[in-house]
Amino acid sequence: MKLDTIEKLCCPFDKQDLELKIILKDEKENIIEGWLTCATCTRLYPIIKGIPIMNPDEYREAHLEQPVLDRWQNQLEGKKIENFRLIEK
Repeated sequence: MKLDTIEKLCCPFDKQDLELKIILKDEKENIIEGWLTCATCTRLYPIIKGIPIMNPDEYREAHLEQPVLDRWQNQLEGKKIENFRLIEK
Protein backbone atom coordinates (compact mmCIF):
# COMPACT_ATOMS: atom_id res chain seq x y z
CA MET A 1 0.00 0.00 0.00
CA LYS A 2 1.35 3.38 -0.94
CA LEU A 3 1.63 5.86 1.91
CA ASP A 4 -0.56 8.46 0.17
CA THR A 5 -3.41 5.90 -0.02
CA ILE A 6 -4.13 6.47 3.68
CA GLU A 7 -5.45 9.95 2.83
CA LYS A 8 -8.18 8.35 0.69
CA LEU A 9 -9.34 5.80 3.27
CA CYS A 10 -11.79 6.19 6.13
CA CYS A 11 -13.44 3.85 8.61
CA PRO A 12 -16.22 2.01 6.75
CA PHE A 13 -18.42 2.11 9.87
CA ASP A 14 -18.34 5.72 11.02
CA LYS A 15 -16.47 7.43 8.15
CA GLN A 16 -13.78 8.83 10.45
CA ASP A 17 -10.11 9.25 9.58
CA LEU A 18 -7.78 6.34 10.29
CA GLU A 19 -4.47 6.31 12.12
CA LEU A 20 -1.61 4.33 10.59
CA LYS A 21 0.92 2.12 12.38
CA ILE A 22 3.65 0.86 10.07
CA ILE A 23 5.37 -2.43 10.88
CA LEU A 24 7.22 -3.14 7.63
CA LYS A 25 7.99 -1.14 4.46
CA ASP A 26 9.71 -2.17 1.25
CA GLU A 27 12.61 -0.38 -0.44
CA LYS A 28 10.16 1.95 -2.26
CA GLU A 29 8.55 2.98 1.06
CA ASN A 30 5.34 1.05 0.31
CA ILE A 31 3.65 -0.35 3.42
CA ILE A 32 3.86 -4.14 3.54
CA GLU A 33 2.58 -4.73 7.08
CA GLY A 34 0.88 -2.55 9.62
CA TRP A 35 -2.57 -1.53 10.70
CA LEU A 36 -5.12 1.23 10.50
CA THR A 37 -7.22 2.18 13.53
CA CYS A 38 -10.29 4.33 13.95
CA ALA A 39 -10.16 6.57 17.01
CA THR A 40 -13.96 6.67 17.22
CA CYS A 41 -14.96 2.98 17.10
CA THR A 42 -11.43 1.59 17.89
CA ARG A 43 -11.64 -0.94 15.03
CA LEU A 44 -8.31 -2.23 13.81
CA TYR A 45 -7.79 -3.00 10.13
CA PRO A 46 -4.60 -4.97 9.44
CA ILE A 47 -2.45 -4.33 6.39
CA ILE A 48 -1.17 -7.70 5.18
CA LYS A 49 1.12 -8.01 2.16
CA GLY A 50 0.31 -4.41 1.30
CA ILE A 51 -3.49 -4.86 1.35
CA PRO A 52 -5.66 -3.24 4.04
CA ILE A 53 -8.33 -5.66 5.31
CA MET A 54 -11.33 -3.37 5.74
CA ASN A 55 -14.30 -5.73 5.45
CA PRO A 56 -17.32 -5.35 7.75
CA ASP A 57 -16.98 -7.39 10.95
CA GLU A 58 -19.43 -10.05 9.83
CA TYR A 59 -17.27 -10.83 6.78
CA ARG A 60 -13.92 -10.90 8.57
CA GLU A 61 -12.40 -14.17 9.66
CA ALA A 62 -10.55 -13.74 12.93
CA HIS A 63 -8.76 -17.08 12.62
CA LEU A 64 -7.11 -15.89 9.38
CA GLU A 65 -5.99 -12.57 10.87
CA GLN A 66 -4.89 -13.99 14.24
CA PRO A 67 -1.44 -15.33 13.20
CA VAL A 68 -0.41 -11.88 11.98
CA LEU A 69 -1.87 -10.14 15.02
CA ASP A 70 -0.04 -12.57 17.31
CA ARG A 71 3.22 -11.72 15.54
CA TRP A 72 2.55 -8.00 16.15
CA GLN A 73 1.77 -8.44 19.86
CA ASN A 74 4.89 -6.56 20.98
CA GLN A 75 3.88 -3.59 18.78
CA LEU A 76 0.48 -3.12 20.50
CA GLU A 77 1.96 -1.03 23.34
CA GLY A 78 0.02 -2.69 26.15
CA LYS A 79 -3.26 -2.95 24.24
CA LYS A 80 -5.09 -6.02 22.99
CA ILE A 81 -7.35 -6.83 20.07
CA GLU A 82 -10.85 -8.05 20.83
CA ASN A 83 -13.72 -8.29 18.34
CA PHE A 84 -11.58 -6.50 15.74
CA ARG A 85 -11.10 -3.54 18.11
CA LEU A 86 -7.93 -2.24 19.72
CA ILE A 87 -8.63 -1.84 23.44
CA GLU A 88 -6.70 -1.11 26.63
CA LYS A 89 -5.81 -4.14 28.75
